Amino acid sequence: MTVDFKVIIVGRGMMGAAAARHLSGMIEGVALIGPSEPIERKSHHGVFASHYDEARITRTFDDNMVWATLATRSLDRYRDIEAKSGISFFSEAGCLFAGPPPQPGQGYLGRALQISEALDLDVETLTPAALRDRFPQFAIDPSFNGYFEARRAGHVNPRALVRAQTRLAEQGGVTVIDATVASVCDEGAFVEVHAGGTRYTAERVLVAAGGFSNFGDLLPAPVDIRVAARTVAFFELGDREMSVFANMPSAIVFGERDEDHVYILPPVRYPDGKTYLKLGGDLETRSFKTLEDVGAWFRSDGDPAERDLLVSTALQLMPSLAGCPTSSAPCVASFTASAYPYVGYTDSPRIAVLTGGNFVAAKSSDELGRLGAVVMTQGWLGAEDFGRELTPIFR
Repeated sequence: MTVDFKVIIVGRGMMGAAAARHLSGMIEGVALIGPSEPIERKSHHGVFASHYDEARITRTFDDNMVWATLATRSLDRYRDIEAKSGISFFSEAGCLFAGPPPQPGQGYLGRALQISEALDLDVETLTPAALRDRFPQFAIDPSFNGYFEARRAGHVNPRALVRAQTRLAEQGGVTVIDATVASVCDEGAFVEVHAGGTRYTAERVLVAAGGFSNFGDLLPAPVDIRVAARTVAFFELGDREMSVFANMPSAIVFGERDEDHVYILPPVRYPDGKTYLKLGGDLETRSFKTLEDVGAWFRSDGDPAERDLLVSTALQLMPSLAGCPTSSAPCVASFTASAYPYVGYTDSPRIAVLTGGNFVAAKSSDELGRLGAVVMTQGWLGAEDFGRELTPIFR
């Protein structure tokens, strides 16, 4: 049977668009199917994506060698993607970590320092006094050290990165279809994909639908992921605040425990014309098991209690934010059973999956897309591409 495409990628987010770009340089006959961002979030009753935002932290400093390597490989390609697409998405503002002085190899910071040494990263250690002098925007615990990655770190605009990947994919011959996929079915000799009321066929399919991968009939069996709620808080900045925060880096500040951290994005201009400083964490425990529940969450403003906690924390860390208007928004994170992304085939030899950001994958999305493309063309990932660690786990 003649099929419409060699490969169909389901999901037009950060990983799916990256996979399409990489595949465009490997084979012909690729389609990327996924819906555009809804015009009005609160009245939308379809699927969503967590890249509907203007800023995500990017850095290499990490307490896990796999994640640090994935980030490094992606960062290596940022400027080339920008140059070839004509779309800027990377702001090299630097990334600051702050927390209690660690013991070697213990806790997030202790492990991250060992990995940064192994990878020969340019990470500057700041004493508490140096931390206060270098970054007066913050009122960080006076006993905390700082760890600052000035180069190849800062933040990416996820919307712009997806646009850049998609533009280059199209230039490479990928067919981009603006539709929501309703089902994916292995028919034996080919795979059938129904999207937007139209039937498409392909030799192979890569499902890169993020937190929506288990909703609907996209996979032969559900992957073992937990789709968790996250709330982010925004501070609207005026001229006074911009004079204080304009040159700040991205930051991740720990409490006495690793799990008590918050992440902070520097001032970013949003589509409404206003400039916001964004803050988030991962303390919320709510998870979603149905499409209806996750859709309702995306139509909300997040959790009010979590927003209030984030606002209170922000005011402690950055007192100059006092008096700024605040708002909040929802997000979701997909956590895998392995704590690594899933990149590999399902029980079907024609349907593979690429998902599981674990709340840290935006910075690494280009490399994860490349690995998805390798699976589509080679059939597996070797040890150099962390094939064992990234093997999907199904329920």
